Parts: sequence; C-alpha cells; structure tokens
Amino acid sequence: MTPAVFSHGSLRLYLLSLLDVSPKHGYDLIQALSDRFGGTYSPSAGTIYPRLAKLEDEGLVTKTTDGRKTVYQITDAGRAELADRAGELSDIENEVTDSVRRLADEVRAGVNRAMKSLRADLASAARETKREAKRTASATFAAPDASSDSRVAAREAELIINEFRQQLRVDFRTQAARGVISPEAVAELRTRLAEARSDILVLLAAR
Repeated sequence: MTPAVFSHGSLRLYLLSLLDVSPKHGYDLIQALSDRFGGTYSPSAGTIYPRLAKLEDEGLVTKTTDGRKTVYQITDAGRAELADRAGELSDIENEVTDSVRRLADEVRAGVNRAMKSLRADLASAARETKREAKRTASATFAAPDASSDSRVAAREAELIINEFRQQLRVDFRTQAARGVISPEAVAELRTRLAEARSDILVLLAAR
C-alpha cells in the first residue's frame, strides 16, 4: 500500500520529520502516520523498521533501548538533511493531504456501495417475507391470521437481520485489521443505517 500513498523515498524523509519533533518508538511512528491519515492508512512494521534501519546506517538516526522497546532519535546529520530538503518535505505534506482526501473518498464510496446493497437486500427480504406469508395462508385454505403471520414474519426478519449483522461485523473487523476504518466512515455508516431503517419502515407500512 505504501507506493500508493508515498512516492519513492518520501516515507524515509517523512519519518525523519516525525523524529525531528521528538524521539519515538517504532510503534509511535506507525501511530503518528495513522493519525496523520485519519485512520485511512496505517503502515505495517515491515514498512517502517527497514527504513529506520536504513536511516541508522546512513547516520541520520540513532537508537537506544528503553526497557523492551527501541527509541529512535534524529541526529545532527538527519536535521541537516531535513534542512537541505525542506522543499521536498513541503511537497510530501501536500502529497499526504491529497492521499488523505483520496483514501477518505475511497472509504466513503465503499460505505455508500455497501449501504445501497444493504437497503436493496433488506427491502427484497421484507417483500419475500410478505409473499411467503401469503403463500402459506393460501395453502392452508384458512382465513388469514394477521397476528400469527406478523409473528412469523417478525421472527424471519430477526433471523435476516442477525445474519446480516454477523456478516457486517466480520467485514468491519477485517477492514479494521487493515487500518482503513476512520471516524468519518463510522459516522457515515450511522447515517446510512438510519436511512435504510427509515426506508424499510416505509416499505413495511405500505404492504
């Protein structure tokens, strides 16, 4: 994922700029990058630590041990490199801003697609439940019992909703593990779910 976010060599310089603010553990750097991208991008340890090792080999950072953790700190040579490449760093900040906007748009688009599909699936399930209730009533040649039909339909709807909830929970846990769930996406999800519920209530009331 890194090439889509940082151009070649940009992440290396950006790590230096983060260490120029204060010494950090490797995890602190990962968290700082995740925060900068609003949770839409979180680099892996396999992305960060090789670059830190390269910066150390070049004498631009040093590391010390703090208990079980390793703390990285920028050197005078590292600060000199930042000063020499200040223009590049400014360009990288612009790239990061563009990447945050693009990744947020991708997350938002994904949520929109998921919610449209959800609304269609729930509406279809509600219609099918109604049709099944009517078929059952016709097959028994008995006068329809609205209360009984409603209870049966409610149980079936609960099964559908529970199945959907479990599937969506798995999907979101998968996306969270990839570090692509942002507060904005959660807020959008809340709004879309409220809209889907309103649409379904209207549909049920019309039947």
